[in-house]
This record gives sequence, C-alpha cells and structure tokens, in this order.
Amino acid sequence: MKGKSLLFIFVIVVIVIVAALNVKTIGKHYYPMKYSKYIYEYSSKYNLSPYYVAAIAKTESNFNPEAKSNKNAYGIMQITEETGQWAAEKMGLKGFSADKLYDPEYSIRMGCWYLDNLRQEFNNWDLVSAAYNGGRGNVRSWLNNKDHSKDGKNIHYIPFPETDKYVKKIRVNYNIYRWLYSNN
Repeated sequence: MKGKSLLFIFVIVVIVIVAALNVKTIGKHYYPMKYSKYIYEYSSKYNLSPYYVAAIAKTESNFNPEAKSNKNAYGIMQITEETGQWAAEKMGLKGFSADKLYDPEYSIRMGCWYLDNLRQEFNNWDLVSAAYNGGRGNVRSWLNNKDHSKDGKNIHYIPFPETDKYVKKIRVNYNIYRWLYSNN
C-alpha cells in the first residue's frame, strides 16, 4: 500500500511540474493573439502596446471579425458606423462603409488609430478604456464631476456599471497578454 501511495504522489508531482511548465501554452489557448500580424503592425504604428490592443480585441469581440453588438458596433474592435465614419475622415480613408469594419486588418488599423486618438486626449489607459467603451464625452463629464473625479485627472467612480467592469476586464486581459506573449 505504501508503494502505491508513493507512486501516486510521484505521478501527481510530475503532473504538476509538467502543467507548470506548460502553463503559457495552455494560457495561449484561452488567450490567443489572433491577427497578431495586424496587431503588431498597427500598435507599433500608433505607439501602443500590442498587449493592450489584444486585450481590447479579446474583450470586445473575442477576435471574431463577424461580431456585431446590440449597439451596432462591428468587427474585431467593435467600432460603430458613426465612429468609423468619423475616424475614416480623420485618417484620410476613402470609401468608408460599415462593412469594412468586418475586415480584420481594417478594424484593427482603425481601432489602433482610435485608441491613439483617445490616448492623446486622456493620457491614461484606464481613461482610454473607459472612453473606448463609454464614450469620450462621458469620460470628460466624469472628470469634471467631483462625485466621479477628485482631481480632474483620474476617475475614482465610473457611474456606468458596464464601463466600470470593462475597464477592469481590460486591465486583467492586458496583464495576461503581457505575461503570455512578452519575452521578459
């Protein structure tokens, strides 16, 4: 009986060691970096962390290029037609249509441009995430309201539960992507 117990413990230890060594491989299964070519290309172009862009894509659509939300946001980066039209004009892209947002490269390119645009205004990743989800006008309003921001630079209370949850989820997903895919 003692030999069987020792063998059982040995097998469990080996399984734990093998699992620990493969945790990143397993993690990458649940947190894939789909369309990484475009994520790396456009995050570099717009000076963004590719892990942040991947966190947005994972949270928004789980990298589904055919995703469409109940608020009519399209594609991997879940951009609305209105935001897409505005961004296309600012980016100098001709012939915009909402159908183009289903194209992974187009969606990621526009999403990275938009994230950079928000970063230039807010210069704080939590605020950028909040604006991406809840709208830049709402974030400006929250920053100017003492109930939401004590210093006018950070938000201590996000009054939209969906946006509050979204910001937290982006933070978690960013840290997971950074851990799984960085070389450090």
